[in-house]
Amino acid sequence: MTGAQNADRAGRQIRVGLDVGGTKIDAVAVDGSGDILGRIRRSTGWGDDAVVESIVMAVTALADETGFPVADIGSVGIGIPGLVDVAQGRVDHAVNLGVESLDLAARAEQVLGIPFRVENDVKAAALGAAVLSGVAGSMAYLNLGTGVAAGIVIDGRIWRGSRGTAGEVGHISVDPHGRLCGCGQFGCIETFCGGGALAKAWGRPGALPIRDIFDAADAGDADASALRDDLYHGAAAAVRVLVLSADVETVVIGGGLTALGARLEDGIRAALHAGAEASPFMRSLRLDERIELLSAGSPAAAFGAALVGASVPEKEIVPHG
Repeated sequence: MTGAQNADRAGRQIRVGLDVGGTKIDAVAVDGSGDILGRIRRSTGWGDDAVVESIVMAVTALADETGFPVADIGSVGIGIPGLVDVAQGRVDHAVNLGVESLDLAARAEQVLGIPFRVENDVKAAALGAAVLSGVAGSMAYLNLGTGVAAGIVIDGRIWRGSRGTAGEVGHISVDPHGRLCGCGQFGCIETFCGGGALAKAWGRPGALPIRDIFDAADAGDADASALRDDLYHGAAAAVRVLVLSADVETVVIGGGLTALGARLEDGIRAALHAGAEASPFMRSLRLDERIELLSAGSPAAAFGAALVGASVPEKEIVPHG
């Protein structure tokens, strides 16, 4: 790529962000002012080739439906589950996608001729949540979905820690006599407030087991009430860990469980308040006032991926064709 081509690409304003999940890709196009120009959802493939193909198709479909040429895209950022080598654009152990090790950025760049950058999905979502929520300073993003994970953003930048695991609270054990976690420990935070763990403990058929638990608890079911309390307890524990370990000012809660809305937020807030009653120190932290819930369907994850992509360094890209 020539210097003139690099300069032209650097001047382009459209940034695309992709949140790649086990079943769908959420894609957004963002202009230079940070406004979302378009958003689509597409299904995700299984295995290396299918994942790359579905990402390429999502980018081209987004351009077609939003009404701009692919050539006007300056960068693409991808948020994806698994262990991500940001420098190399590689993702490892993305088990829900059938990927063991994939040089994702390089593969996608070869097809589209656009710079790609890859980031862990929760870290990308943390960055997007910080910007969309207008949080300055320090913030933690707590993702309550099938599993539990978190990311930390400080002054607009993802804080990774020494080995990239800063903020990952899901596998901190808070009850050694609790339920067995998939990681091999007992009583991890994820066993209390992860959707997958709760659905397994519930053990009853239904398309929306967490909503079923809440509905049954409202109707007086003792087992459901206990599981609902577990969810509140686990999420409150995650908030305490994030604030006490990283001293973040705000914890923004996102993920699939946010579809519960006020039923989730009010319960977590009450659990934080109750847990601080006996401790003047914990009361002084006002944890129940430091949480925010993302609206269900928020584009934070894809938007954060677009921000990640916007930071891609200039490099030689092999153009398509």
